Amino acid sequence: MALNKQASKNKTVRRVTFNLPKEAVKNAKSVYLVGEFNHWQIHATPMKKGKDGSYKVVLELEKGKEYQYRFLIDDHTWENDWKADKYVSSPYGACENSVVIT
Repeated sequence: MALNKQASKNKTVRRVTFNLPKEAVKNAKSVYLVGEFNHWQIHATPMKKGKDGSYKVVLELEKGKEYQYRFLIDDHTWENDWKADKYVSSPYGACENSVVIT
C-alpha cells in the first residue's frame, strides 16, 4: 500500500505515510515528495530509501483536506503515486497530480 493514514493523538491531523515502490524508482539516487503541503518546494521533503529499495516519508497533514502531490526522482523525473486516492489534471503540462484525502 502506497498511502497509509493513521489518526494522531491530535485529532486535527493525520499521519500519512507516502511510499514509492522500488519498481518506480529503479536505481534512483534521490526521491523527493513535492506538493501543496510544502508549497511545491522540490527539495523540502526528501524521502528515505528503505532496505527493500522503496522510498518513504511520513507527514502530519491537516485532517479533512485534499492535497495534490507528485514524486521527483533524481531531480528530473516526475512520478505519480500508483495508489493515490485520486488524480487531478495539473495546470502545468499535460499530466496529472496525485491527491491524498485526509
